[in-house]
Amino acid sequence: MLAVASGKGCIVEAGNTKLKFVILNASLWILATTLFGALPVSARTGSLSTTAQENTQVATGDKAYRPQLSGTVVDASGAVIAGAIVQVRGADGAVQSTTQSDRNGFFIISGLPAGNYRLVVSNPDFETKEMPITIGTTGAPAPLRISLAVSALSTTINVQGREDDLIGIAKSGTQGTVGATEIQDRPILRSGEVLETVPGLIITQHAGGGKGNQYYLRGFNLDHGTDFAIFIDDMPLNLPSHAHGEGYSDMNTVIAEFVKRVNFEKGPYYADIGNYGSAGSAHLEYFKTLPQNFFKVEGGMYGYGRAVFGVSQKLGLGSLLYGGEAYYDNGPWKHPDAYTKFNGLLTYSRSGDADGFSITARGYHGKWNSSDQIPVNAVPLVGLYGTLNPTDGGHSQRYSLQGEGHHQGTNSASKVVAYGFYYYLDLFSDFTYFLTDPNRGDQFEQKDRRWVAGLDARHTILSQWFGRRVENTFGLQVRNDWIHNGLYQAEDRVRVDKTDSDTGNTLPATTEADRFTDTQAGFYAENKTQWAERIRLVAALRGDLDYFDVTSLVTSANSGTAGKLLLSPKLNLIFGPWSNTEIYAQGGFSFHSNDGRGTTQTVEPVSGENPYPNTPASKIPALIPTKGGEIGMRTVAVPHIQSTLSLWYLHSASELQQSGDTGGTVASKQPSNRYGVEWANYYTPLEHLAFDFDLANSKALFTEIDEDDAAPGSPGGKRVPEAVGVVISSGITLHDYEGFSASLRLRNFGPRDLTSDGIYRSNATILLNAEVGYQIHKKWRISAEFLNLLDRSDSDIDYAYESRVIPGITSGGTPIGPSVFTRVAHPVEPFQVRFALRRTF
Repeated sequence: MLAVASGKGCIVEAGNTKLKFVILNASLWILATTLFGALPVSARTGSLSTTAQENTQVATGDKAYRPQLSGTVVDASGAVIAGAIVQVRGADGAVQSTTQSDRNGFFIISGLPAGNYRLVVSNPDFETKEMPITIGTTGAPAPLRISLAVSALSTTINVQGREDDLIGIAKSGTQGTVGATEIQDRPILRSGEVLETVPGLIITQHAGGGKGNQYYLRGFNLDHGTDFAIFIDDMPLNLPSHAHGEGYSDMNTVIAEFVKRVNFEKGPYYADIGNYGSAGSAHLEYFKTLPQNFFKVEGGMYGYGRAVFGVSQKLGLGSLLYGGEAYYDNGPWKHPDAYTKFNGLLTYSRSGDADGFSITARGYHGKWNSSDQIPVNAVPLVGLYGTLNPTDGGHSQRYSLQGEGHHQGTNSASKVVAYGFYYYLDLFSDFTYFLTDPNRGDQFEQKDRRWVAGLDARHTILSQWFGRRVENTFGLQVRNDWIHNGLYQAEDRVRVDKTDSDTGNTLPATTEADRFTDTQAGFYAENKTQWAERIRLVAALRGDLDYFDVTSLVTSANSGTAGKLLLSPKLNLIFGPWSNTEIYAQGGFSFHSNDGRGTTQTVEPVSGENPYPNTPASKIPALIPTKGGEIGMRTVAVPHIQSTLSLWYLHSASELQQSGDTGGTVASKQPSNRYGVEWANYYTPLEHLAFDFDLANSKALFTEIDEDDAAPGSPGGKRVPEAVGVVISSGITLHDYEGFSASLRLRNFGPRDLTSDGIYRSNATILLNAEVGYQIHKKWRISAEFLNLLDRSDSDIDYAYESRVIPGITSGGTPIGPSVFTRVAHPVEPFQVRFALRRTF
């Protein structure tokens, strides 16, 4: 569907000086149109491309024939698109006339006989759009304003933000886009919260600021990204076979000011999304050219400080963009985080009418202390913001280089992305304190070092089958991770042997150490067909292969190779639009990979969970399949309101995973079912004012009773522990009204079952954040963020498990303190204020 508008509406107030100005200008425009409407368009626009000028007049005797069809081609932000190909086709599809938009996005087509036609507008960076038009016998149609949105090469919707109409574009009710303006107007505590712009997604933290965030969506505690795929300019952020957790995704590498948009989709219905995409995916697209160069400094409570800058300029035939970020934060913790990070970015890009490329280098370095989660019985000992192990923390690095190239022909389009990066993490954690070894404690170290190379290539062919428009896309995605990681017993960040308090057995300093490769290859074929005027079908088949070659440096029996091939069919049906409303029905299969070390493991590593040497272990599957279905609706029937509603279901074959914390396997072997409802709304009653309200509710159940995740003495239940339930996100935003901007946001993270029997449950977490800013000069802006306005002491995250908080052993060799199974939590940060000063140039 093509978004067409003749102009923007306005709402004014009586008595406002601006009202008189707007009415005066509108009157003058109407008068000018009436008096000079018969003039050639060139006399009114003042600038046309050669192609447009050639079409301005058609000889009819000695008189000039007035242009019959004209308009302007823009993107979703309103910026004009030069060089767009504009075609008029007859009812049989034959091309009647062709032109291009000029440098002002303007086009004119004349000389067409009266009748019904289809207008087709295309550009290499945007989706080809069609609309019906009628040429009358007298007079010219009103000038069109044609907004292009989706690139045929994009994996996602490529529009400006949530206010844009995705009817005729999106494949589902839970596919969408959040733009840079919406991101910048949102108060955030940490960079990962950029992803909370995705309706229903929760971002939390249970340790120091430099550790990867924990994600919740669609009935999942996604850990650090196990079933949620994240991409930065098509380069995957998730890390398979990670030392800490499968699919680990560290959003600390993201600089929010450089994010042009976040494109998202949910469910296993999209051919170009493979590993980790079962619950959903997010694609962060960075600017290639900044709207304005800028420098920004921030400061606030708890030792917070940040500086960031960005510059883009012409270089040769292309554009050069560079920028960086320096960050420091202690947080409210008794033992300060002292989180220090540096991010850098360098991009060179060049884009023409049909061809373009970009090369981007990124760098990240972070170092921090960590106040990990503590049990509720430890709060009287160390305080709500205290720690039981002040030596926890870590440091991490990620340096990447990627290149992208695209080409569009008359009936085809291609895009190739190649990338490589180096990654390093050294992480020290302590979650059970003195449960295993009351003398030396339970701290452990996880180390991950890897080199990664990958390729993402796709080719699209546009054609017609039996008179119906068809788009076929073929894709290939390959990546290889060369990994060296390990798990170690530690005390004060030093590797040491320990003693298990229950058995007296020695726990060696090196629990697990491996060198291995994780090779993933995916291919897909997707067909989009417009079967009827109001029926679209998208059918796809995807295949994925995961192959591991593992060398254990501790237990040779755990070395070996493993692999698995998985096919995933997908189907999307789109009906409508009727009354500006579309209906969606989807079904599909997907998967997430498991840690490669578990696929070849035959001997359980010696740890606090398994203090016995030579314990046999069962290999875990390389890929865990999922399948799901969804019905949804998207409507813009009510003016100024975008609304979507979806009912979904997802089945996972197993919750079994390799544990980076123990080296063994965790979670249930049983399948699980998840289902829920999502309702998202975006309302823009005025040009500068927006309201949003998003509600999601999910339920996650095992297919059988789960004893392993139950409270002590309980037979267990079917509830999946820590699965997210109710999520509410709502806000009101005033953007750039006479220099003022403001935002007030509410986020409700509902209660969750912490054990399979529901005996232990978390409370709800409610946060109210605000931001206010003022443009004091055309180049200067000041702003303030007010985080946790209600100063609530809720939990950022909750668990329930056994731990011991008092160290030491009696003369008889028994631990001094008892072990307790209870709720374990990490608190949200208290009320704080942050100030910012920004200058553009």
